[in-house]
Amino acid sequence: MPEEQKSPFPVEEFLRAVRAEIEAVLVDDGVGGEKLALHGGQRVGGTTDDFEYLFACKKWKESFSGKRLLIRLSRSRDRWVPAQASRMPDGKILVATTADLGAEPKNAQLREDDTAGLEALAERLEQAGDPGGPLNLNTAGWLVGRGRPRTARSSRPGQIIPGYGGLRLNERQREAIEQALASEITFIWGPPGTGKTDVVTHIVEGCHRQGERVLFLAPTKVAVDQALERMCERLSGEDGFDSGLVQRAGDIEIASLAEKYGEQISPARLAARLTAELTTQITDATERLDTVRAGLELHDAARRTEEERQTLITQRVEADQAITAAERLASMAEEKAADVEHQMIAVGQPTGLRAQRKADKIDRLRSELHGHRNASIAHRRQMNDALIERGRCVTAIEEAESRLAQLKIQLYGVDGADRLQDEAAKLRERLTRLEEERQKITEGVRKRCQVMGATIAKAIQSRQLMETVDVVVIDEAGMVDLPSAWCAAGMARKRVVVAGDFRQLPAVTHGSSRRDVKPEDRDHSRTWMDRDAFHAAGLVDVEGTVRTDPRMVSLNRQYRMRPAICEVVNTVAYPDAPLSTGRNDYSRLPASPLIEGPLVLIDSTPRRIPNGDRRSGHKSNPVHEAVIHELIRGLQYDAVLPARKWSDLPEGERPTDRMAVIAPFRDQVNALKTSLKYRFGQDCEGLVDTVHRFQGSQRPLVVIDTVAGAGDKLGYFYEGIGLSSTTCRLLNVALSRAQDHLVVVADVDFLHHNLEPGSEAARMLGYLERHAQSLPVDDLVPFRSAADLAGLDEKELARPAFFPADEVQRAVEWDIGQARRSIEIHCAFLDPVPVRRWLRHLAERISDGVDVTVHTRNHEAGTTGAHLMEDLRAAGCTVSVRERMHEKVLIIDDTVLWHGSLNLLANTGPTDLMMRITDPGACERVRRIVERARMERPARTPPPWRRTPAAGTDAASAADGVSAGDVLNGRLYLNVPFDEKGDAKRLVKARWDATRRLWHVAAETPRAHVQRWLPPGR
Repeated sequence: MPEEQKSPFPVEEFLRAVRAEIEAVLVDDGVGGEKLALHGGQRVGGTTDDFEYLFACKKWKESFSGKRLLIRLSRSRDRWVPAQASRMPDGKILVATTADLGAEPKNAQLREDDTAGLEALAERLEQAGDPGGPLNLNTAGWLVGRGRPRTARSSRPGQIIPGYGGLRLNERQREAIEQALASEITFIWGPPGTGKTDVVTHIVEGCHRQGERVLFLAPTKVAVDQALERMCERLSGEDGFDSGLVQRAGDIEIASLAEKYGEQISPARLAARLTAELTTQITDATERLDTVRAGLELHDAARRTEEERQTLITQRVEADQAITAAERLASMAEEKAADVEHQMIAVGQPTGLRAQRKADKIDRLRSELHGHRNASIAHRRQMNDALIERGRCVTAIEEAESRLAQLKIQLYGVDGADRLQDEAAKLRERLTRLEEERQKITEGVRKRCQVMGATIAKAIQSRQLMETVDVVVIDEAGMVDLPSAWCAAGMARKRVVVAGDFRQLPAVTHGSSRRDVKPEDRDHSRTWMDRDAFHAAGLVDVEGTVRTDPRMVSLNRQYRMRPAICEVVNTVAYPDAPLSTGRNDYSRLPASPLIEGPLVLIDSTPRRIPNGDRRSGHKSNPVHEAVIHELIRGLQYDAVLPARKWSDLPEGERPTDRMAVIAPFRDQVNALKTSLKYRFGQDCEGLVDTVHRFQGSQRPLVVIDTVAGAGDKLGYFYEGIGLSSTTCRLLNVALSRAQDHLVVVADVDFLHHNLEPGSEAARMLGYLERHAQSLPVDDLVPFRSAADLAGLDEKELARPAFFPADEVQRAVEWDIGQARRSIEIHCAFLDPVPVRRWLRHLAERISDGVDVTVHTRNHEAGTTGAHLMEDLRAAGCTVSVRERMHEKVLIIDDTVLWHGSLNLLANTGPTDLMMRITDPGACERVRRIVERARMERPARTPPPWRRTPAAGTDAASAADGVSAGDVLNGRLYLNVPFDEKGDAKRLVKARWDATRRLWHVAAETPRAHVQRWLPPGR
């Protein structure tokens, strides 16, 4: 038996990591990705392995149509399962999947299947080592430190790149270009603002001018387009540029690139332009062929109609003959009948001696008479049928002759059928020839490409982007996972250039963060999936320290940031290799006292208001949200930003051109987008986003919202320590987006108390405290008294504001008095004195038609709280019971939110600072927090046999009587609480029965392993 061929190193390691990544995606919650909520599901078909469901959907996402999707039940932790979905004419969503969701799944979620690219990567890896395969193992190996690639420096860059000596390049930039043009592999470390894109552009240009075909790759479409636009500017004067010298594989993302060079670099548009004349000939020939075919169809129709007419004439003649024959036969039968009648008369009455003989003869004659009469009737019927048939034929002949006359009119001037047949054959031959010529030109477009730009994913998923690839240039390589980078390098025949910054954003992966796998599996994912090419090649050690290596050139002079901002970035991310600054220290923005210097620190510590959401309170901060609102308002006043409802502004003066607001958590980003749109009347897409969204961009003014302080923890953003940590990379990207001014909003005391001393985040904070302009919160967000409210105009009243505890009661009274539609009070506890005091105010509003709702905890019957709930109901309030609620807020007319420790109906009352916010989005977010709180476990955990059976269920037994402890169809049913379902799945491989809404295991499972989920005695 032949020995199985072993895959080249490190393919097996990569495959294991990629497969682990696929599995991680399928068990991940998909946080941050686009999802679609489905409800009211019903199984409508399928087999034992494939199921079909119909769901209702509030708003279908057309972007999901035709895509690979994943599905699972809402609030489930189960594995996502592949699915296909389509919208039916009645608005229902038809879902086909292998997942058994039950007969009537109440709620489910769809998301895009992110595993397609990973599966293509695994397929490409499986082909590695195949004879004549797509990968060059030598160039791929260079990326992980294999082999001995040659390093050198071009001695004639001026002869290769026109005007090289006059280019504005510093010494390190020239070194990088010259080394890349002569070496087999070159790593270029390009920190923010160091001109890495310009360097890469000249490298690509130089490789092309050396006669090499270049494949330029980057992880995102934007990164590809930004670099490709500069390459086009350098190569647009070259012979062949108009016919595909530079091309872009995939959709162009940046509008300016599409506008300037789309016709020259888009393969589809190139082919359409280069084949325009052929396309015109094909169109003309196709139209003529359609005309010829129409003429032939007329001839065929006339022939068929004439044949039909002749057939009808024959049928009419046959009908005439049938009429004549039937009439003759009927007459003959009638004559015979008359003769028989005469014979019967002649016989007379059967009497006398021969009576019996006469009677017999009469009977015989009578039978004969009956036969002749029946024959006459039958022939008359045949004659009638023939008459009807003749009438039909006459009518049909008239119709056929009318159609034939019309067809002859249409055929007037049309060539004969034989001539048209000959022309059709010639046209078909011509079209085949033209199509072949057009296909050759289309294929020639790809062959003419010398520089191809594409994303890493596109390159891996495509069979062949170029005829041959001499050089592969990987930009933003720090964001590329190692298996993808290895495959990309393997596409090169001669040389590889890797450019990026391993201290900026890493690749987004999931396998290394899974908690349900063994530590060695997580370590494997970190080593073979998470590492970037710089680390894998041995240029950076595990601590993040850079090693001196002839393969790498470090760019060390930045031109983006003012010196003070650069120093913050050095403090955080480049203490071992500090960047110098090559730009002036002036701002390009109008002067404003809010941003007098390049660094501004807004300390929110004095106005800290804790968030009641214990699970995710650290992910949003309403105080910081208010600070950013007022900062934007002040910058508008100072003409740094355009005024409210900006529109039709020239490039460079739009808010998104001048400013970026960066927050580490999606919750805060979404809150800011919603509230800013409400406050300033403009969509803030592109103004506010997470760090990842701003990678590769820059703004004169950048505001960083640290968010931390509202919750009781920092969050993952701040957990890492060290130059290779995610925290260092995220902070580096966020800080280095700023060109002229960097504003940081931070709860300084909270961060000092919780950050690790010496961590990158702590060093950043310390530097800002020492060197940044301090902007007090009170200079932005007003500190008000209750008496101020009545005298404010609508615009001022809409501003967020702080109120001291002793002013809150009177201010709330004023707001309640202004309520017109609804009042919502969230207060976990009820006490007699505050309830009766506030009921006096609430009763007046209720009498005016205002809906008043009180959300409180469930108070046991007979307690003071229960009596107070009844008093509230008696006064007209709606009382809603919430389990384990923590929120202490007031919402008025779905717009005004009082946020903080507002125990309005309890004796404690407001104990510290309160904030008043006017924002419907903030009110809605509080409602969502409350809804999530209802899902938490009860304060006191009951014994297992008394607990709720599982997530989303209300009873421990199914409708058919099956309950925990029963065995049915080889299944032992269990009563698994929501918070223990993970243990049940992991320990005993429990599965969910959606119909009975119970968990189950194999009946032979030892009872000792599942006893805690069985009722006593079972």
